[in-house]
Amino acid sequence: MGRSVVLDEACCTGCGSCAELCPEVFEMDEGGEAAHVVLPEGGDEDCIEDAITACPEECIAWEE
Repeated sequence: MGRSVVLDEACCTGCGSCAELCPEVFEMDEGGEAAHVVLPEGGDEDCIEDAITACPEECIAWEE
């Protein structure tokens, strides 16, 4: 089993960086208040790494 990406929605401030950088994996909720993961086991790993780095609250991580 591979790793998947997780996002702690409770710490997300809704900056939108992850959804802008990697829209196939992250999207904003309807109110634009927080992001969530829509494709946890897939997506471009470089794109996900960029989103992890760009997150100002450090809410995104890999999970084994």
